[in-house]
Amino acid sequence: MTGGTLSELLARRAASGNPLKVGLIGAGKFGTMFLSQVRRVPGLHVLGVADLSQERACAALRRAEWPAEQFGASDFAQALREGSTCVVEDSAALIRADGLEVVVDATGDPAAGIRHALAAFENGRHIVMVNVEADALAGPLLAERAAAAGVVYSLAYGDQPALICELVEWARMSGFEVVCAGKGTKYLPTYHRSTPDTVWEHFGYSPEMVARGGFNPRMFNSFLDGTKSAIEMAAVANATGLTPQPEGLGFPPCGVDDLQHVCRPRSDGGQIAHRGTVEVVSSLERDGRPVHRDLRWGVYVTFEAPGDYIRRCFPEYGLVTDSTGRYAAMYRPYHLVGMELTISALKAGLRGEATGCPAGFQADVVATAKRPLSAGETLDGEGGYCVYGALASAQETLKAGLLPMGLAHHVKLKREVGEGQSVRWADVEYDETALAVRFRREMEGRFVSA
Repeated sequence: MTGGTLSELLARRAASGNPLKVGLIGAGKFGTMFLSQVRRVPGLHVLGVADLSQERACAALRRAEWPAEQFGASDFAQALREGSTCVVEDSAALIRADGLEVVVDATGDPAAGIRHALAAFENGRHIVMVNVEADALAGPLLAERAAAAGVVYSLAYGDQPALICELVEWARMSGFEVVCAGKGTKYLPTYHRSTPDTVWEHFGYSPEMVARGGFNPRMFNSFLDGTKSAIEMAAVANATGLTPQPEGLGFPPCGVDDLQHVCRPRSDGGQIAHRGTVEVVSSLERDGRPVHRDLRWGVYVTFEAPGDYIRRCFPEYGLVTDSTGRYAAMYRPYHLVGMELTISALKAGLRGEATGCPAGFQADVVATAKRPLSAGETLDGEGGYCVYGALASAQETLKAGLLPMGLAHHVKLKREVGEGQSVRWADVEYDETALAVRFRREMEGRFVSA
């Protein structure tokens, strides 16, 4: 059943007593926001929530204002029968549960994301990959496996990559050439050296705010040190065919009124290396002053008028252009993260559609030293003390044998790596038998040969 709007399709499922059944893996901040909204959408049923800590999952449900009786099912059969939710620590059991249609992975662990995706494909489940770390590490091959299994592999609506993909699709389907696409963030060059010990001073959060919000310092540090931006832009590039700039991300300071000036080619006075690329704009000037009308929480696309007639049409409808009148921008100032995630679940489960999906291997994220690293040190991954993720061309990272950020965790260095240098596969000791390593290596071989 694919005809009709999402509302109509969902209403039919609700009326028939057969709601769309979703399973959530990972009850962190993103998952909790999803839980807070999904119960307000008639026709959607969260069959189960899986988390490494059942207590933490129950706490998330309470924080999301679920009545206690709504998540009291002792097993999935009872949850299916009563329309309630079962909370477990075994994610594999949730994926196998009878009746489940859509899996949402919100773990943030790339190795776990690969494992959950492969299990979902094996069991005929669609998967919404909130876990953009897994997508950046191995999304192109996961998407191929999903297609072979006849299920949907999707980015997560509400998170910035899927929203950027939506803007890119809008521009292309309207007949415009996409010049640049991306998002905003808070950035200064010094942030690349940020650690979990320094992250709160950069955000200006007090200890009371941190405690009250239950903030994870490593997660917030990943936002700050550039890793999350690189990961998300890799996801966008791989889903849209846009290609990284030679230097990766430049993080130029830019507000919404200047997007069409800054995010146009350098040959025309802008700050991007070439057309058809991705860039993240900063909400801070390089001296730390706030950018006027920044896009810190939003997403954008810049595009060019295909001819003089359309160039004249732009100002007739209030569209702000650059000095040439050729370049314009469309942006969305905010994203609501997990609060919008139901849209991906609905599109996957009701229409068999993805809200963003890798179509190739254009971009990669490379582990880069935050400080001089010594032989014998163990890398601590995303948001940690040792490395940050830098965006690069997949062709270049494969050619140079660079270590993907998603595997720069719990691996020991065999030699020194200087500050700002990329870490290579040859620089670390790693377990060749680990699923994530094997899957990534398979993807590298697959796309190198292609």
